[in-house]
Amino acid sequence: MTEVAAEGLKRAYKVVVPAGEIEGKVDARMKTIARTARMPGFRPGKAPVTLLKKQYGRQVMGEILEEAVKTGQEEAISSNNLRPALRPKVEVTSFPDGGDLEFSMDLEVLPEVPEIDLGALSLTRPVAEVEEAQVERSLEGLGRMRRHHHPLKEPRPAETGDLAVVDFEGSIEGVPFEGGSAEDARLDLGAGRMIPGFEEAIVGHSAGETFSFDVTFPADYAKADLAGKTAAFAVTLKELQAPHEPAVDDDFAKSMGTENLDDLKAKIRGRLVEEYEKMGRARMKRALLDQLADTYAFEVPAGMVELEFQSIWTQLQQEMQRTGQDFAGMGQTEDEVRDEYRSIAERRVRLGLILSDIGTKNNVRVEPQELQQALIEQARQYPGQERQVLDYFRSNQAALDGLRAPIFEDKVVDLVIDKAVVKEEKVSADDLMKDPDEEATPSDEAQEAAAHGENA
Repeated sequence: MTEVAAEGLKRAYKVVVPAGEIEGKVDARMKTIARTARMPGFRPGKAPVTLLKKQYGRQVMGEILEEAVKTGQEEAISSNNLRPALRPKVEVTSFPDGGDLEFSMDLEVLPEVPEIDLGALSLTRPVAEVEEAQVERSLEGLGRMRRHHHPLKEPRPAETGDLAVVDFEGSIEGVPFEGGSAEDARLDLGAGRMIPGFEEAIVGHSAGETFSFDVTFPADYAKADLAGKTAAFAVTLKELQAPHEPAVDDDFAKSMGTENLDDLKAKIRGRLVEEYEKMGRARMKRALLDQLADTYAFEVPAGMVELEFQSIWTQLQQEMQRTGQDFAGMGQTEDEVRDEYRSIAERRVRLGLILSDIGTKNNVRVEPQELQQALIEQARQYPGQERQVLDYFRSNQAALDGLRAPIFEDKVVDLVIDKAVVKEEKVSADDLMKDPDEEATPSDEAQEAAAHGENA
């Protein structure tokens, strides 16, 4: 074995297996075959090796070559104390008839992650108290969830909150467009499920009326071919139903499975406390990842970055295809977006290596019962197909590793938080639950959404 290149994390080796070693292994394998081989005109096990080589030689040589390359790889890795980042790239460069086997092996190794003083990390945990007004708002929300509609007792114009049953047909410059028409569509007026201005235009009209109006699609509408365009809609209001919300009292609480209204409020408060604690941890985790990524810079394997980039890029393209978005609509060129997402991929790989190193040095492990619980939760997402889901994960190591990774990461994050200096900061519930990226630019949002995904 000869090292022919070592630059950064890249390594290249030339491995030569002597012809005598290859021939010896071929002969040994042929003798094994000869003990049981059956050939016309010869008793079992008595066929000449020369005839056996003609029949089985090519197959045996292929097996020996594969074995020799595999063994050579393993010896090169172990003798040089290498930690491959990905599977090495191997290419047979020379194997003349009766000569030595020579092959090249190119690989990238994992970098040495800087030693991290966990006790020197400083984190802030945002904490919000659950106020009575928030409990009341949640109660009101439960009431709205139980809201239903019933036919009007007396005819009247449509109001916000009504359920309108309509037929509509939309067109742009006189040409109907895909998705612009429907029959017997049920619209909850004021819910904001249609494009801005559509539901509002129905308010004030009565059942039986046919009318028309224009609305303009938002400039950032998901379907780029409709974004910013004005559409004309012809609408027939066929039926109106008035809303009815139940009184939020003890009877309502009992219908929700609690003893009384006070018990329901207590359960709501408890759920809000859990939600606030979960969000506080998520915000602290995000700050931790930012701190690690900004503080510890080191070279990462280009192959790992490329794999991560391709994964992110594929997801982006699928989403763009689903929504009809294009790069022009994002306000960037494809090259600019590629550069952004490659930067995200590099950040993800670096964070993954940091967290993996911390976990390894601190003996963090995913216990079998933890993985089993994750399997059960995954299977529950597919009612009636639980057995197939479990069988899939148990027979697919990559999928199982995908379940193990976030468990491992969360355990490492908990370890770091436990060792870091953590101070609490009281914030309002609105500030705690606010999306930190809501005022970011579109490109920033893309970066943050990917960089701060649940799994580093």
